[in-house]
Amino acid sequence: MEKKNNALERLRRMLGAARLRTFALERLRAQKLSVKITLIYAAMLIVVLGLTSLLTTIGVYISFYHQAQQAMESSIKHTMEKLRRGDKLDNSFWAGDPMTQGVVLRVTDRKGGTIIENDPQFPPISEMKKNIRRHPPFWAGREFSLIETHEAMTYYKRLTLERGGQIFYLHFFRTITFEKQFLRYMLLILTAVNFVGLIFALLAGGIVSNRILKPIRDVTAAAKSIEAQKMDERLSIGAAKDEVTELADTFNHMLDRLQDSFRRQQQFVSDASHELRTPVTVIMGYADMLKRWGAEDKELLDEGITAIYSESQNMHSLIEDLLFLARADQNENMLIKAPVELSELIEEAAAKVSTADRAVEILINDVGEIFADKDAISRMLLIFIDNGIKYSDGAVKIMSRRERSSMRVSIADDGIGIAKEHHEKIFERFYRVDTSRTKLPDEKTTAGLGLAIAKWIADQHEIKIEIDSEIDRGTQITLTIPLALTKLTGDLDRVEDEEFAEEHEKELRAEPKYLFGK
Repeated sequence: MEKKNNALERLRRMLGAARLRTFALERLRAQKLSVKITLIYAAMLIVVLGLTSLLTTIGVYISFYHQAQQAMESSIKHTMEKLRRGDKLDNSFWAGDPMTQGVVLRVTDRKGGTIIENDPQFPPISEMKKNIRRHPPFWAGREFSLIETHEAMTYYKRLTLERGGQIFYLHFFRTITFEKQFLRYMLLILTAVNFVGLIFALLAGGIVSNRILKPIRDVTAAAKSIEAQKMDERLSIGAAKDEVTELADTFNHMLDRLQDSFRRQQQFVSDASHELRTPVTVIMGYADMLKRWGAEDKELLDEGITAIYSESQNMHSLIEDLLFLARADQNENMLIKAPVELSELIEEAAAKVSTADRAVEILINDVGEIFADKDAISRMLLIFIDNGIKYSDGAVKIMSRRERSSMRVSIADDGIGIAKEHHEKIFERFYRVDTSRTKLPDEKTTAGLGLAIAKWIADQHEIKIEIDSEIDRGTQITLTIPLALTKLTGDLDRVEDEEFAEEHEKELRAEPKYLFGK
C-alpha cells in the first residue's frame, strides 16, 4: 500500500511538473517578439558565460596540477641522481637543494621511523595515506596518488631504496593548491561576473531587439492606418536593402494590386447597377402604363408587352454574362475539350448572325481541327462577328487559313474603328470606346461584357488575339488557334507525312478529353 501511495505521489509530481512546463511554454509563446529576442539573447549569453567559466576553472586546475606534477618529477629526478652518487642519508643530503620548492621528502625505515625530512611540520604519513582518493579527476597525473584533505589536494609517491642491506622508503609530497578555498573564491567571482553579464544581456537584448523591430513596428503602424478609404497611401521605403525594406516593398506591391482590384470591383458594381437600372426602369414604366390604360388600348398593350419582353431578354442576357464572368473568376466554368472542326463552327456562327441587310462573307475557310470546347469557341466567334456587324454598315468578312501548327482566323469590318490607345482596354468589363458607338433604337443594348467573355475563352484555349484597327478605317480581329494535333503532341513540325498525321488524328477523334478550366 505504501509503495502504491509513493508511486501515485511521484506521478502527481510528474504531472505537476509537466503542467508547469506547458504553462511556461504557453506564456513564452504569448509574449511579444521583442521579449522573445531579449530572452533568447540573454540565454545565449548566459550559456556562453557558463561555458567560459567552466573552461576557465578546468584550465586553472589543469595548470595547478601540471605545475605540481613537474615539481614532483624534477625533485624525484634530482634525489635519485644524488643517491646514485652515494650521498649519505643525513642532513648533508640537502646540500645543493635537490628538492623543488614546495616538494616534501621524508625518508623512513621499514618500521616507519623517520631517517631524514626537509619539513618536520608535515603531517604523519599514516594520516595522509588515509585520505588517498580512489578516483582522482581526469586532469590529475596517473603516476602519482592524490591525497584529499579538508583544505588541500596533495600529490604523493613512494619509492623503495636498498642501501647497505637495509630497505628505506622515500616519500614525496607536493601540495597542489588549497583547492576548496580557491574554488570558493573563484565561484564567488564567477557568480558575480555571470550575474553582471545577465543584467547586461537583458539590457542589451532589450535595446537591440527594440532597434531591430522598430522598422517592423513602423510598417505595422502604417499598415493599420491604411484602410479602404486610404488605399492610395504607401509605406515609405528606406535606402537600406534589408529584409524590412523588402517587406515594405512587397506590401506596397500588394496594395497596388488590391487597389486595382478594389477599383475594378467598384467600377464593375457601378456599371452592373447602371446596366440593370435601364431595363428595370423601362419594364416598370411600361408595367405602370399597362396597369392604367393597357386594358382599354390594345395597341398600347401590344407595345408594352413587346417592350417588357425585349428588356427582359436584355436583362436576362446581362445576368447570364455576369454569372459567367463570376464563375470564371472562381474557376468554376467547366469546359469540355475535344477535337472540333473549326470550319464548321465558323459557318454555323456566320449563319446565326447573318441577316438580309447585314451579311457575313466567308472568303476563305480552310479545314482544320482544333482541340477545344465547341460551345465556348462558337460563343467567342459569335461575339467577334456580332461586334463587327453592330459597328459597321457593310458586310463582315471572315478568312480562316491553315498554317503549319495553327489556324489563323481573321474577322474584319469596315466600321468606325478603334483608336490604338483603346486596343487593350476593350477587353475590360463594361468598357466602351466612346458614346458614339451606339446602336439603332431597334437593336439590343450592349453591357460591354461580350469582349471580356471572349478574352476569357481565348485564354482558356491559349488563343492569341491581335487587333488591327484605326479610327474610320475599320477593325480586324485575328485569332491564332493551335491545331488539335499540335495541342496534344506538342510539336507538329515532327509530322512529316500525311499518313502519320491521319493516324494521329484518328486517335484524337476516338475519345474526347474532359478538362476543367484551362
